[in-house]
Amino acid sequence: MVRLVGEEGGARVIPTEEAMTVARAKDMDLVEISPDQDPPVVKIIDFSKFRFEQIKKAKEAKKKQKVIHVKEVKFRPAIDSHDYRHKVNHARAFLEKGDKVKFTLMFRGREIVHNELGFKVMDNIRKDLEEVAQVEKKASIEGRNITMIMTPIPSTAKK
Repeated sequence: MVRLVGEEGGARVIPTEEAMTVARAKDMDLVEISPDQDPPVVKIIDFSKFRFEQIKKAKEAKKKQKVIHVKEVKFRPAIDSHDYRHKVNHARAFLEKGDKVKFTLMFRGREIVHNELGFKVMDNIRKDLEEVAQVEKKASIEGRNITMIMTPIPSTAKK
């Protein structure tokens, strides 16, 4: 038994064989629209046209998606003030464009002993960018690096 939905919008429950006979008589296909219903919902339509419409809808949905890229900006614990400003300005541009930014502070050799310097740099980054971004993942040590991820503030929060 299937629920046959007509072009006019009417639905009736009929045996599957009868629905197949009606579809063949109209020289069309019997397409299962909603298999999880009880009984399953079917419709008599041209299957190639149905598939084309589904692909078209999928493409439209894909166009409307916003792709968010994650940009990475790398620092060192003993970074010069000019280099720091330059990298923060690049990060600001990425955030204003709508991308997430991952800040990585890399330690070499024995620098890891003074990880408080790294956390200080990360705190300065957070303070400098707080008007355009919010912290998604707090600064944390991962191996010989400290990482932090910031996301742009939604436009409603900026206003």
